[in-house]
Amino acid sequence: MYKKALRREQALEYHAKGRPGKIEVIPTKEAKTQRDLSLAYSPGVAEPCKEIHENVENVYKYTAKGNLVAVISNGTAVLGLGDIGPEAGKPVMEGKGVLFKIFADIDVFDIEINEKDPEKFVEIVKALQPTFGGVNLEDIKAPECFYIEERLKKEMDIPIMHDDQHGTAIISAAALLNALELQEKKIQDIVILVNGAGAAAMACIELYEALGAKRENVWMFDSKGMIHSKREDLDDRKKRFAVDCQPLSLEEAFTNADVFIGLSKGNVVTKEMVKKMAPRPIVFAMANPDPEISWEDATSAREDIIMATGRSDYPNQVNNVLGFPYIFRGALDVRAKQINEAMKLAAVHALAELTRTPVPDIVNMAYNENAIAFGPTYIIPKPLDPRLISTVSPAVAKAAMESGVARKPITDWNEYEIELNKRLGIDNQLIRALGSKARKDPKKVVFADAENAKVLKAAQIALDEGIAFPILLGNPEVINEIAEANSILTEGMEIIDPKAASVADQRKSFGELFFKKRQRRGVNKYEASKLMKERNYFGCMMVETGKADAMISGLSRNYPDTIRPALQIIGTEDGVSKIAGMYIMLTKKGPLFLADTTVNFNPTAEELADITLLVAKEVRSLGVEPRIAMLSYSNFGSSDTAEAITVRNARTLVKQRNPSLIVDGEVQGIVAFNKEIMRENYPFSELVNNGDVNTLIFPNLSAGNIAYNLLQEVGEADAIGPILLGLKKPVHVLQLGSSTRSILNMVMIAVIDAQYKSKKG
Repeated sequence: MYKKALRREQALEYHAKGRPGKIEVIPTKEAKTQRDLSLAYSPGVAEPCKEIHENVENVYKYTAKGNLVAVISNGTAVLGLGDIGPEAGKPVMEGKGVLFKIFADIDVFDIEINEKDPEKFVEIVKALQPTFGGVNLEDIKAPECFYIEERLKKEMDIPIMHDDQHGTAIISAAALLNALELQEKKIQDIVILVNGAGAAAMACIELYEALGAKRENVWMFDSKGMIHSKREDLDDRKKRFAVDCQPLSLEEAFTNADVFIGLSKGNVVTKEMVKKMAPRPIVFAMANPDPEISWEDATSAREDIIMATGRSDYPNQVNNVLGFPYIFRGALDVRAKQINEAMKLAAVHALAELTRTPVPDIVNMAYNENAIAFGPTYIIPKPLDPRLISTVSPAVAKAAMESGVARKPITDWNEYEIELNKRLGIDNQLIRALGSKARKDPKKVVFADAENAKVLKAAQIALDEGIAFPILLGNPEVINEIAEANSILTEGMEIIDPKAASVADQRKSFGELFFKKRQRRGVNKYEASKLMKERNYFGCMMVETGKADAMISGLSRNYPDTIRPALQIIGTEDGVSKIAGMYIMLTKKGPLFLADTTVNFNPTAEELADITLLVAKEVRSLGVEPRIAMLSYSNFGSSDTAEAITVRNARTLVKQRNPSLIVDGEVQGIVAFNKEIMRENYPFSELVNNGDVNTLIFPNLSAGNIAYNLLQEVGEADAIGPILLGLKKPVHVLQLGSSTRSILNMVMIAVIDAQYKSKKG
């Protein structure tokens, strides 16, 4: 009960903290000078007004309409909460807007309408057409949702989609096509059993029919039983799914059924029912959070089954986020008048075909797999697959053009794909991927600064999310007092006080081991034992002896005070003479990896080469292909000062040791990031035609440290780090004043580091 209440408190804090809610409006043009304001508003704004009045299509040229979707609801069917009203549904609509933005770079205004009368609701939405390029209807109860969508599609000439209906239909249809291929069955021959007769279930069957399924082979059940022609309680929509046969119970209907589609409630299907199905059955149990039958029960009942659910913790998740962002993206980009059947089918086939292609490393990494491949446990793409936007959106756009509803045809498809990838950055899903990877194999992480509310909160979130098993170092009374004062739950976390008498034996053992390591390096036996009362030394020794997998420290300590114990106890990896520090900067253009930002003051060419190779290895371990610029104030020999020559020589050494690495320098920052300048002036550079630079190597600590601080404070980039590179085992240092989110990100990095090093070991 306490954990549930705590999660509720965290959810409320998340939505209320800082600026309330989850979205804001940000100007896309400069608005700083008087001239800017005159152009943005009066008198300059009159000019685009006149152009639009002359030709209404110019609204797409001079306003945000073309990239703006309305997420509209009346709050009558919000999640599993039912009719809770438009205000109570607003957090969900804001959340949908966030998904549109992060997955497809589509801007959203969420609009909650206090109107249940479908006629009036339709008139309100119709009146909004001048503002929006598309409308996503959300959480409107049946049967009104059918009528509302049908009317709006007929009477508006912008894309309209009720995602609750069509999202599940599109994703499950793609999964069904692939499952049928694997099970060697044809869609026109299969018997489909459907439990649930709501909006999503009906949309699923209608889409399956468009793919070739036969209506007479579909048996649908609602809460009152089988939908058959003799029932007198069916509305017009349900009558369309009524079959002429002797009514069966749900259990009887399973006999020889090829496919089960569940869109009802949890635990209504048994193993015995599944055993009655035809050979090589397909079961999509999509009720959430509890499916109609669990993955374990279904797969244990039949070895020849292909199973899908709506859950993220099992293979084959039917997740609407695979569809709606990319469908609207394609529709908006060709200014489609509607989202028609052809566009939905195009999305289905694009998703199905994408599943059969080789999976990128970043997806394998995110799900902690070596080689995800088309098969019974992979019949639908993963939500973190960065190829979705450049696969589904073009397919939808082409279908809109071919079906005659596009008003702005695309002529250069290669350029369009490049543009789509640039919208988010092909690697911009890095943090979501890292979080998913950490959860696949959580590790024991020591928190050396546990007498701190932010650290405790991060530890609790890491435990709740399954990222790590926290070990807290500090005085238990102090830790529990801080936790209680901040409503933080420490249950399930080990708390150790290195100074306590209860750990004297462990402290003695650690001291003896440390003395063996350092006895000829200025440490005597008494000092070795005494140092074990220090949390950083004790924590590093836990990692060294395998009692923990990683350590996080530094929130309240000087940087050297954290690094020193790690070097003395854990030491560097084989072949590494000096460790280095790296920051990940999460920018609007994607992640940037910066080094060395924290350790080496004035590295030699050899040391700079070592740092570059360490960083390249770390970036690759995170699932990103490094494209490295070695920075200087000089461009490819334009200066012969000692510093420029050092960077130049370092690049030569790097290429000698790793010829395949994409790396160049010495080069100025502006040149590294500006392809036009690079192409015109330095066409020989490796950085011209090998994608955008994502890794920066600085000539000295001063330059690196200044750059990451400026990016963080002025460039508004989120920072993860400093990440220590070159240690045998994971010890990572927190920046002074790190936020809870920053600490949690570092825990995630530490866990992934531990996963990588344990496999290597």
